Amino acid sequence: MTLETINSNVIKNMFIAGAKYLESKKKYVDELNVFPVPDGDTGTNMTLTILAAAKEVDKAKGSDMAAIAKAISSGSLRGARGNSGVILSQLLRGFSKEISSHDELDTIILANAMEKGVQTAYKAVMKPKEGTILTVARKMAEKAAEVAVESQDILFLLNEVFKYGNEVLEQTPDMLPVLKEAGVVDAGGQGLMYIIQGGIMALENGTDVTLELSEESPSVDEEPHVSFIHVEKDIKFGYCTEFIIDTGDRHTLEENEKHANGLKRFLGTIGDSIVSVADEDLIKIHVHTNDPGIAMQRALTIGQLSNIKVDNMRLQHEEHIIKNVDDYLREDENIEIKPKEEKPYGFVVVSVGEGINTIFKSLGVDYVVTGGQTMNPSTEDFVKAVSEIPSKVIYILPNNKNIILAAGQVNELVEDKEIYVIPTKTIPQGVSALIAFDTTVSPEENVDVMTQMSEDVKTGQVTFAVRDTSIDSKPIQAGDILGISDDGIAVVNKDIKACTFELIDTIVDSMSELVTIYYGDEVEESQAQVIAEYIKDKYEDVEIEVHYGGQPLYYYIISVE
Repeated sequence: MTLETINSNVIKNMFIAGAKYLESKKKYVDELNVFPVPDGDTGTNMTLTILAAAKEVDKAKGSDMAAIAKAISSGSLRGARGNSGVILSQLLRGFSKEISSHDELDTIILANAMEKGVQTAYKAVMKPKEGTILTVARKMAEKAAEVAVESQDILFLLNEVFKYGNEVLEQTPDMLPVLKEAGVVDAGGQGLMYIIQGGIMALENGTDVTLELSEESPSVDEEPHVSFIHVEKDIKFGYCTEFIIDTGDRHTLEENEKHANGLKRFLGTIGDSIVSVADEDLIKIHVHTNDPGIAMQRALTIGQLSNIKVDNMRLQHEEHIIKNVDDYLREDENIEIKPKEEKPYGFVVVSVGEGINTIFKSLGVDYVVTGGQTMNPSTEDFVKAVSEIPSKVIYILPNNKNIILAAGQVNELVEDKEIYVIPTKTIPQGVSALIAFDTTVSPEENVDVMTQMSEDVKTGQVTFAVRDTSIDSKPIQAGDILGISDDGIAVVNKDIKACTFELIDTIVDSMSELVTIYYGDEVEESQAQVIAEYIKDKYEDVEIEVHYGGQPLYYYIISVE
């Protein structure tokens, strides 16, 4: 029997099933990462991204296609983590935009939606590479367009697309030499195939799917891993107020945007730290105010309220101070407080490790978003961080190449602040960029200067291999110590100290002036000083600094300027 159309309930089931199937395979996808380091996280990032969307889809009201499409688009954008997660979110956003105006989908609409998803995803990536998830998605969209002309059977189309997608996936090592050498297919492409496979299985099974996950599933309900520097003795507006205005189908997107802007202006008269984001059928509000009731009363003139959350920041602040007095006495850390006056600019950085966090705070950072290795922060994490900073101009430093795309999506969700992403790829680049910040020049000039300064820094990292592989003709065994430079894996050794010495010799030269060593949570200071002595003896004109970084997984992070 030919299946010529599917409705929103079927799409809902297929999407949730696809998310769950990827979740069940995420560890395998993680293991496909080319670099055998302990932060291979493509499967985790894609899973967290699609689960954030699946959570919204699961609770979407009614069986309206537009509501399902909206949940997919909004949930995946906010939950996007890592490059693979952002690309997946863009594929889903383009797809959902195309299907949102249809009550039922046929083969032609599905093919068009796949093509729209590919177009959206390619636009999000500055330099698309062939042999990645983008290639797999593009080829499947082309196959869908070809089959849709010949057949009206949706199940036939999807199976043909899935079959062809697997063929393309198997060809990715021939497109990217690094995949061929490592003996793996593209991890992102594999993750995408698992999503489609799960969706097809749900369609063939024909039963409703619920979002029940395994005990090992990554949580989509936890608060973002965001910690902030307390720099505030007197809290001007005491209640952190959040809610969603459900406008349903009563307003167009343009009308919702007008309402959001009007509400933003009104909230500015009774509070600060305002975020007002409009979509097709909802407006998301965040505000610090002394009158949450007034804010909600005004919002009720637009639509119904849901997801209401009001926190007493003064009470939380007092509890935090009491808790941290003891921490201060034990650890000799400053208890800083949030400025009550608006600042001309603010900084959000991604960091990992107690010592590195402290260094960033000393450089004037307002929010430290924890993450970088093994757990990339989501776009929503960044949105929450920038919304809490009393500044109109915010600089975000991702400090990891896999986080830059997620940070770049913040501008789509925050309208009342100027967000500038400095494309820092490592912790040392982030430190250098902050030091280069100039209070006397424009934000655009600062972006240029900070970016240039970060690019002048060389970074070395020492970690361990989690599996056997081969990279750049270097055979690697699980447990080997790896020295990683900006160009890739530079050293493979069995000994941490020997590997670090050899890595230093590849990144320090006669032009180097300063070498900074950040030692991790498994390294003693005395061991780091041995590294410093090696540099001092061999490179006489180089200044050396040694700092406790406290980073997990990486024994040393080394900055060379």
